[in-house]
Amino acid sequence: MNRETGELIEYLRVYLEELRESGVDALPFAGDGPNAAPAAADEAVGPSSAPGETLEEIRAELGDCCRCELGGSRKNLVFGVGNPHARIVFVGEAPGRDEDLQGEPFVGEAGQLLTKIIQAMGYERSDVYICNVLKCRPPGNRDPLPSEVEACASFMLRQVMAINPEAVVALGKFAAQTLLQSKEIISRLRGRFHDYHGIPLMPTFHPSALLRDPAKKREVWEDMQQVMRLVGKEAPQKKG
Repeated sequence: MNRETGELIEYLRVYLEELRESGVDALPFAGDGPNAAPAAADEAVGPSSAPGETLEEIRAELGDCCRCELGGSRKNLVFGVGNPHARIVFVGEAPGRDEDLQGEPFVGEAGQLLTKIIQAMGYERSDVYICNVLKCRPPGNRDPLPSEVEACASFMLRQVMAINPEAVVALGKFAAQTLLQSKEIISRLRGRFHDYHGIPLMPTFHPSALLRDPAKKREVWEDMQQVMRLVGKEAPQKKG
């Protein structure tokens, strides 16, 4: 057994132990292929979801959303972008100024760094799916309010369940704490998989944190290597 295989077995052991402690006795079985929706997905999402719903249907239901006060201050609703059958979904906090102007998540400076991380993993942005917990920019990029999260988070969950990825990456403290319903700091959450409705979730630092502290890039890359091993992806070889 090589070192990487041993590490992957250990990651899976810890992940399964977390599932057991949380009362999950079995993982959902996708009988129609790697991207088929799990049998109990509708139960996990809640009464507002529909079995087998598509991203297009979820976006149509959002419409010109004014379910919270952010609907009156945004310029564009930022739903999400990428492969509707992606193996990996990246979830951030909320749109910033650039995202609000363009209507697409992670297009500013932090988004450009996220694109480089995705490419280092051997993917393009079009291969993965990228979204935020909130679909509208909080004024001045302030922290989201609980009422805003309550109005929006269920749509993000439905997006993830419609895609049914092999892994979710939570970018930053807010996304990780919201998805995991935890108050633990991101430096303690990152580095290991957690359960998110039967899907392995890896918390890591937000790209904006890497712009402030480039030393954190090493830890993020370690997290992404774990995700790559989970999905059976090898990093591309550097040229030259």
